[in-house]
Amino acid sequence: MKRGSFNVCGIVGAFSLGGAHPIDSQVISRMTSELIHRGPDDQGFYTSNGIALGFRRLALNDLERGNQPHFSEDRTLVSVCNGEIYNHRRLRESLTAAGHRFRTECDTEVLVHLYREHGTGLTAHLDGQFAFALHDVSAGRLLLARDHAGIVPLFYTVVDGLLLFASEIKAILRHPAVSPRVDLRGLDQILSLPGLVSPRTMFEGIKALRPGERLVADSSGVTTQRYWDLDYPTADALEPVDDGALDAELTRAAGHMTTLLNDAVRDRLVADVPVGLYLSGGLDSSLIAALAVDSRPGHAWPSYSAVFPDHDFDESPHQRLVAAMLGTRHHEVPVRHGDLAARLTAMVRHAETPVRESYNVCSMMLSRAVRADGTVAVLTGEGADELFGGYPGYRYDAAGLGDGRLSGLDAELEREIRHRMWGVDLGYETDHLVAQEFRRDLYSDDLAGSFDEFTVTSQRLVDAERLRGRHPLHQRSYLDFHLRLADHLLGDHGDRMALANSVELRFPFLGRRVVDHATSLHPALMVAGGAEKAVLRRVAEGRVPGEVLARPKFGFRGQTSSHLLGGGADWFEELLSPSLVRKQGYFDPDTVAALVRHQRDQGAQVHAHLDTDYLMVIATFALFVEEFGLPCLG
Repeated sequence: MKRGSFNVCGIVGAFSLGGAHPIDSQVISRMTSELIHRGPDDQGFYTSNGIALGFRRLALNDLERGNQPHFSEDRTLVSVCNGEIYNHRRLRESLTAAGHRFRTECDTEVLVHLYREHGTGLTAHLDGQFAFALHDVSAGRLLLARDHAGIVPLFYTVVDGLLLFASEIKAILRHPAVSPRVDLRGLDQILSLPGLVSPRTMFEGIKALRPGERLVADSSGVTTQRYWDLDYPTADALEPVDDGALDAELTRAAGHMTTLLNDAVRDRLVADVPVGLYLSGGLDSSLIAALAVDSRPGHAWPSYSAVFPDHDFDESPHQRLVAAMLGTRHHEVPVRHGDLAARLTAMVRHAETPVRESYNVCSMMLSRAVRADGTVAVLTGEGADELFGGYPGYRYDAAGLGDGRLSGLDAELEREIRHRMWGVDLGYETDHLVAQEFRRDLYSDDLAGSFDEFTVTSQRLVDAERLRGRHPLHQRSYLDFHLRLADHLLGDHGDRMALANSVELRFPFLGRRVVDHATSLHPALMVAGGAEKAVLRRVAEGRVPGEVLARPKFGFRGQTSSHLLGGGADWFEELLSPSLVRKQGYFDPDTVAALVRHQRDQGAQVHAHLDTDYLMVIATFALFVEEFGLPCLG
C-alpha cells in the first residue's frame, strides 16, 4: 500500500543576508546541474527577492508527481528537501485535523505546514533522513536543517553577503564568488580520525551542517543550534545488572528492539521502485535483510555484495550463506586489482575529500551494479556497530582494560590531549601524542611552522557535556557516532558513493526511535559474555545463519597502500612521487619517500583497521588537489 511519495535528491540555494541581493538564476541553474547524479528524474526552481532554490529529484514514489518546491496554502512558505520523512503520515493526520490542506501525497510537504505550527521547532517532530531548506517570505528568514544522525549532507558558506548552500560542495564551487582553498584543520582530521567531523570540511570557509543541527539566517546574520544529540544516562544512574538476571534482561531488550527494528524496516521499504538489500556477510546487514524478507513473504528480494580475489578481504562464503537462507536473488560484484586505478579519481571527486582507505571504490562499484540491475534504493546495516557496541574497543572497555601503551609524563600529556579533544580521558583511535609528532614531520616546512594552529589535538570535536560522567562504553559509542559514523561512514562512504550512481541508502538502525532506545540500553547489554552487540545477537538468533552469529567483527576492507606498492602499482607511486609532493607543497617529500621505501622495499604492511594508512591519504589528497583545482604551496 502506498504511504506517500519519497524523493531523494540534491538541493542548492542562495539567500541574501542584506536585503534584496541580486541572485543570478543562471548560476543557480549551473549549481543545480552539478547534482544531476543525485536527482536525474526531474528538477525544480524557485526565485524571489533575495532567495533562489534549486532541486534535483530522484523519484522513489508517486513517480508522476511529487516534484519540489513545496508551498504553504498562501505561498508565504516555500521548501525544498533532500530525503524522506518517515513519520509523515502521522504528522499529516494531526496537521489536517488542525485545518491544514495538502496538495500532494509527498512526505516532505509536511515541512511547510509543521513550520506554520511550530516555527523552527518543527525539527523536534521529524523522524527521517533529510536535509531541507525552508524560506519564510513574511519574516525574511531561511531555515536549514539536517537529520538527527547526519544521513543526508548539507553544506554552506557565506560570501559577498550571500548564504550559499548545497547537498554537495561541488555545487557551491560553481558559484563565481567562491574560491576553493584547502582547510588544513580538515586535512589533519583525515590524518588523525576515521574521517572529517562536521562542521569541518576539506574546503576552507565551507562548513557542513552537523547532525541534528538547524541553521537560521535573516538580516541579522546566521546562527546554528543543535536540536538533537545522543543522550546517555549518567554512570551513577545505572542500576547494576546481576549476572543471574542478564539473560532475562537480554531477552526483554531484544524483544523491544525487534519491534522497533521491524517498524523501521517497514518504513524504509515504501517505494514505487525496486528496493534491494546489501549483504556484507556480517551480523548487521544480515539481520536487516532477514527482517525485510520476513515483512514480505514470497517477495523476490535482490541482494548485492562485493567479492574480492584476496582471501584477506573476501566475505563471499558468509554472504552466500545468508542469501541462501533468505532466498534472495543474489548478485556478486567482483572487485579486481585494476578497479582501484580506474576509479580512484572519480571516487575522490564524489567524496570531496581524501580518504584513509580504498573501500569507497568498492562501495561506488556496488551502487553502480545496483542501479544497472534496476534497483534504486537499498537497505543497509550501517549504524549498529556505533550504537550497540560492535567494535573491539567496546570489549576492552567492558573488561576494564586501559591501553597501557604510554606511561609517566607521556601518559599525562596524552590525557591532556584527550581532554582538549573530547573532554574525557578515553583512548580513541590512536595515541595522539605520538601521532601528532609524526604528522608534524609529515607536513612540509611551510606548514610545520603553523602546525599547532591547525592540529586536530587543539580542536574540541564533540560536546564534552554529553560525555562527562558517562560509562566508558557509552562514551565510546558517542565518539563513534560523531567521529566515525556521521561524516565518514554515512557521508563520503555512504551517501556520496551511492548517489554517485543515483542510488539511495536506507538505514533502519538509525531510525530515531531505534537510536533513542539504544542510548537507554545498559552497557552490560552492549557487551555480554565477551561478545559485542549482545542485544542484536539475541534479536538475530534463528533469523541469520549460526556461522554469521559466531563471526568476530570483520569490517569493510580494501587494498591498502602496502598492497599497491608491493604489487608494483606505478600509477599509485606516481601520486607519491617527490616531484608531485614538492609541487603541491603540503607534505614533506623526503618523509613521504621514506614511507614509500619502508613499505615497498622493506615489506612493511599497513593493517586495514589497526594502522593509519598515511600514504593512502597522501595519494588521494594529491588527486583531491588536482580534481578541484586547489592552490599548490610549492
